[in-house]
Amino acid sequence: MEHITITVATAESISTIQQIGKETFYETFSGSNTKEDMQKYLDENFSEEKVKSELNNNESMFFVAWDESLPVGYLKVNVGAAQTEDQGNTALEIERIYVKSSHHGKKVGQMLYEQALVTAEQLKKDTIWLGVWEENPRAIRFYEKNGFFAFDRHIFKMGDDEQTDIMMRKTLSPLVK
Repeated sequence: MEHITITVATAESISTIQQIGKETFYETFSGSNTKEDMQKYLDENFSEEKVKSELNNNESMFFVAWDESLPVGYLKVNVGAAQTEDQGNTALEIERIYVKSSHHGKKVGQMLYEQALVTAEQLKKDTIWLGVWEENPRAIRFYEKNGFFAFDRHIFKMGDDEQTDIMMRKTLSPLVK
């Protein structure tokens, strides 16, 4: 899409990240979780303090997808100690690719994923990994289409509910180094 642009998020992006995060997480997962668990997750994980802390972490990077002047998605990647599970110093974690439902099927997620690849190349990483909810077949297919394979599972806490994420990995070409 020629009118979609990707920019690096800055400290001034807190409200944009909060808004996209809350909206897309709710759109995607509210039907499968209790109102209480959903509200608790949104309040804790998209609070101003939490987002500010994540944006200020030198081992995390955010990128925002814009449709003209409207933010429609974002990417969060982690390296080093910022990874949600230690996968080593040669790995880059895609913690989040969130895209508003209004822009599903418009290649925004693919563009954000491609930004993760560029970032991994710039940082000379040889592996990209992520966790995806086992009950999110659309996301699983997206990652499989992009060359990821399952290698493990971990527990994701959604309020008081323990859910299983499939951990997926992609080994990058030696040309990345």
